[in-house]
Order: sequence, then structure tokens, then C-alpha cells
Amino acid sequence: MTVSTIGNRDDLTSYLNAAMALEHATIPTYLTAYYSIRSTTNSDAAHIIRVAAVEEMLHLTLVANVLNAIGGTPDLTRPGFVPSYPARLPDGEDDFTVDLRPFSPEAIETFCKIERPGKVPSGESRLVPTSNGRSSPLVASPTTEGMRFYSIGEFYEEIIEGLEKVAADDPALFRGDPARQVGPEFFYSGGGEIIVVTDLDSAQRALRFIAAQGEGLDSGIYDADGELAHYYRFRQLQLGRYYQEGDHPGAPSGPELSICWDDVYKVKVSARLADYPEGSELARVARDFNTDYANFLALLTKAFNGQPGLLQEAVCEMFRLRDGFNRLVRSPLPGSGGLHAAPTFEIPDAVGSDPQASPDAAATVRAVT
Repeated sequence: MTVSTIGNRDDLTSYLNAAMALEHATIPTYLTAYYSIRSTTNSDAAHIIRVAAVEEMLHLTLVANVLNAIGGTPDLTRPGFVPSYPARLPDGEDDFTVDLRPFSPEAIETFCKIERPGKVPSGESRLVPTSNGRSSPLVASPTTEGMRFYSIGEFYEEIIEGLEKVAADDPALFRGDPARQVGPEFFYSGGGEIIVVTDLDSAQRALRFIAAQGEGLDSGIYDADGELAHYYRFRQLQLGRYYQEGDHPGAPSGPELSICWDDVYKVKVSARLADYPEGSELARVARDFNTDYANFLALLTKAFNGQPGLLQEAVCEMFRLRDGFNRLVRSPLPGSGGLHAAPTFEIPDAVGSDPQASPDAAATVRAVT
């Protein structure tokens, strides 16, 4: 029998902060693959990856709504929120590395590992020991030292069960200001709708939606809205065909996808600022990109802390970062054997925003279009 690691509101807050970090951590890796694709090529793959990135923003927003509903304070500017790549996420068997890679079979394999369905074997705990000698996974239990989750789906099941337990003991658990909720009028992704969280039922629905859209954990290939789960969207790129209704998980029978793995900029995997010559134009562009990305996270933090109208602007800003991406990925990296540069997502500590501060974060975001 699984022993709960969530016993009170503080535990829930720790788990929801970890969930926000998890949902965000996929965005840089998806965007790196997306922007490495050469213009006008690989349109099928580009669309699949772009939609997944936008829907991760939806997941991030849903977790923020749950955190706000229990009186928490979402903060995407806190030190360590953006991982140092390569990072580790929980896997059904062992930890695996999540890199910032160009579009490639290796990148899609990583995406499938991130999103793959994974229920713990019957009768075993959903928690397993953290691998010795390896960096900590992003979703290690924040309340049980040295333990991580068998899968991302099990991580969300733990939060859902914890919510039920704590709500039963604390009738005032959902004490957050309703004005801090992001409603459907502030976000539209085409792949699901924002759920306003006010009670246990709406909180559980929001978290189950995240798990289903990512992994297809409970609803199979398609979620309740008839949308392919992220895992199966990425599997299409591995199998070379689209899924259609009635298909078995490993055998899509729809139209073929057109993929050319060579029509990409071969960027350095998980590039770091130290890879760029000191004082060079590449180093300057990479640092500017990191500052722009930090300001994007500050804008999101404002949106999640009482200014929900900024969310649509933040989604647009995520894709306005393309200028910085393009300047880097189209530039050869000296001394790398023919590889190209790429953003490093090393966020400067001095850039960010106090989530309780009053100035409009939008004014701090430098336009890069």
C-alpha cells in the first residue's frame, strides 16, 4: 500500500512548486528542437513540437491555479526554477538525461521518455530510491529525502490524493483569492481549456487533465476531448505516420509524416555560455537571450499573481524569442567541429521579479521582434 508523503498544506505547496518546475523544464528542450528546424522544412514535426510547447504553458497555468487556490504564491523567478541542462526527470526504470538538442531521433526519443505513460507495478510503492551517484531528478519527493517517483503520472496521482487527504482535515484549504485565478478568457491553446480552481473537485480535474494530456495515463491514445496525448504525438514522429481513431498504440494507420532529419541546424547539445568565446558577438547574443528569457518568466509570474491578462502576452513573448534563437542556431560555433550555437537558458540571478511587486512586468520585457 502506498504511504502518502503529503500530510498538510505546506507539503502540498512544496509539491505544486515542484510541479511548476517540472512543467516548465520541458519548454526549453521543446523550443530548442523546434527552432533548430530549418525554415519551410519538416512542417509536420514543427507543428507537433510547437503545439506541445504551448500546451506545456497550459499545464503550467493549471498548476498555478491550483497553487493559488490553496493560498500559495507562484514564482517562476526563484533561483533554481530553470534547471541546469542536462537535467534529469523521473523515468519508469531509472533516471535519464534531458538535454537541449536539435531536432533529431535522439531528441524525439527523449520527448517520448518525458511523456510516456507509466503506472507503478501492482502492489509496489509509486516512490523509488533516487539513483546513487546521479544528479537529483526534478521531481524527487520534496517531503521524502532520497526518493523519486516511478513516473510523472504517479507524481500527479500523489498530489491528487494529497489534496483529498488535506482537504478532509482542513475545510479552509481552498482559501486563495479568486481574483488570482487565470480563467479561459485569458488563454487559448486549441488543445484544452483553462480550469478555474475553487475547490477539491476542480483542483483534481485540473491535475488529471495535465496527466492525461501529457501521458494518456488513464484515457489511452486520446484524451477525454479527443486530442492525442503528447506521448503519442511524439511517437508519430518515430513511427512515421499519424494516428487515427481506432489505432493501437504501436501501430498508427493514418497518413505518412514527411521528415528529413538533415534539414536542421546541428546545434551543440546543451550548450553553455562557457562554450562561447569571451567577448564575442555569440557570447553577447547568448547572454541577451538569457536575460530575455528571465523577463519572460517574470511576466508569467505577474500573470499568475493577480494580473491574468498578461498571460496571452506571455505566450506571444515565448515565440518572440525566436529572434534570439535564430541568431544563435544559424551561427557556426568556432572550434566545435561544424556545430552551431544555441541558447543556454542560464538565467542571471539579478533578473527577475518579486511576485508581490506592483509595477507591470510587461514594461520590463525587451521586445525581440
